[in-house]
Amino acid sequence: MHGLGVSGGIAIGHAHLVTLASLEVDHYSIPPEFVAREVKRFDRAVKSVRAELDALEGELKEQHDQHAGSGDIAAFVTIHRMLLDDPTLAEEPRAIIQRDHCNAEWAIKVQTDELLAQFAEVQDEYLRERKTDVRQVAERIVAALTGQGGAVPEKLRERAEDTILVAHDLSPADVILFKDHQVAAFITDLGGRTSHTAILARSLGIPAIVALHGSREIVREDELIIVDGTQGVVIVDPDETVLAEYRLRQEQWRLERQKLTRIKSAAAETLDGVAVELHANIELPSDIDAVRQCGATGVGLFRSEFLFLNRRDLPSEDEQFEAYRAVAQGLEGMPVVIRTLDIGADKTLDPNISNNAHSALGLRAIRYCLAEPQVFNAQLRAILRASKYGDVRILIPMLASAVEIRQTLAAIAIAKDQLRAEGRKFDPAIKVGGMIEVPAAAIALPMFLRQLDFLSIGTNDLIQYTLAIDRTDDTVAHLYDPLHPAVLHLVASVIEQANLANVPVAVCGEMAGDVSLTRLLLAFGLRDFSMHPANILPVKQRVLNTDTSACRRIAAELMRSGDSEEIRAKLAELNRA
Repeated sequence: MHGLGVSGGIAIGHAHLVTLASLEVDHYSIPPEFVAREVKRFDRAVKSVRAELDALEGELKEQHDQHAGSGDIAAFVTIHRMLLDDPTLAEEPRAIIQRDHCNAEWAIKVQTDELLAQFAEVQDEYLRERKTDVRQVAERIVAALTGQGGAVPEKLRERAEDTILVAHDLSPADVILFKDHQVAAFITDLGGRTSHTAILARSLGIPAIVALHGSREIVREDELIIVDGTQGVVIVDPDETVLAEYRLRQEQWRLERQKLTRIKSAAAETLDGVAVELHANIELPSDIDAVRQCGATGVGLFRSEFLFLNRRDLPSEDEQFEAYRAVAQGLEGMPVVIRTLDIGADKTLDPNISNNAHSALGLRAIRYCLAEPQVFNAQLRAILRASKYGDVRILIPMLASAVEIRQTLAAIAIAKDQLRAEGRKFDPAIKVGGMIEVPAAAIALPMFLRQLDFLSIGTNDLIQYTLAIDRTDDTVAHLYDPLHPAVLHLVASVIEQANLANVPVAVCGEMAGDVSLTRLLLAFGLRDFSMHPANILPVKQRVLNTDTSACRRIAAELMRSGDSEEIRAKLAELNRA
């Protein structure tokens, strides 16, 4: 079976089919005299789930220093706790029960389906994946209503290290049930690169494959399976030859990962003396632990959207300031690039707000911020105030025109003037950069180079917009290709122009964390990579083993080709050099 490999490594073990609560529930009518009792039953279920999540949060706080990945899991549990407290999940089903005289399970399903439909319209991949959190919180409420437990099976307690979890999906709370038993791997039918399952698996160093679709139907309980998280392949019931081959690969992988820890504190420098910056992408303040553990030299992309998610109200300036200050102080002088709000008018779960099915091409990111100056002003003030506590920089997403740049810089100037008038301290020389993720920005780059302090190429969206491909659409996802000649020429051109103008440029999309592309990007002249913390040591190893001068010739030949297969052949040659 082929899926999406989201956490590398090889696991060989026996399958354990995880059966969790679902939203497949019965619908039946409640007599009017019993409606109040049904509402109370729903309230008891919500209270039970709240107590369970509170207990998990407390447990994780105690384990924070002892267990790798605990911070990431705790962050997702916190998101689930926030969702549970949101009126859209905690209150609306009560109204549905009272209005429709239906059972509580059906009410939570109706409300959840409406929320999921709203999230499905969000174009930002990270934010869209949060619809999974909504569904899983709803499933936990259903489980409480139906009396389903969440205990770890006895078999798993006895032989966890040999067990591969096979599930339709796994929630953060589900992962907590299993993490202390050190399972070998996860495979799930649902999920994407930025789903919580993927992020948690990388944090825990466990091989994982998601988006397998039919694994629960194909794999049988206790069946021997191989999970190759690097290739995104699951092999069911392998023969002895295949088994021996993968045991050898597994040992090689283990030895390679062991070696990587030795270079954690080494400077990232190529064989011919070219210094490279390796920064981390983070979503939450708690991700600072992962940044330290991987030896990153700073944060190249801090997504600020987490503060705006799963709530009806907007976060206050002070709430944002506290989060940004925590990251700035936690990095102890290392740079942190905070991306301003990259989400459209569909940012809330308020059903009264209409969603645009084409929000990727609509009012989102900087367009939304400029259309909502009060929202933008509060965030800019919070970031500026945090700049007093560390090397904080501002990154503006989805810029496409000179007008947007001028308006953005004017908004920052207004925020600075306000803070000065109030006597608040901030870094007056804070650096302001722009994301190059719209083809128009890459093609008309000089206007960015003249007015911004640095650039960051968001390859995920740049590829999607350049090739007119929605990478989440299964029917065209196979056409999403970072090695398409048009994509490579845009990326190479932006790096070359920025270097000639002496404007720092980074790549912060998936391409930055892909080891197979490290040498190609170095040959283009890239000297600043920003990626998920789990990818930093493998990329650093490739940097240390690269001679950039030797790579340029092969890279030049690769760029002269217009054929994807030829390009892949040249890339393989480049990585053998």
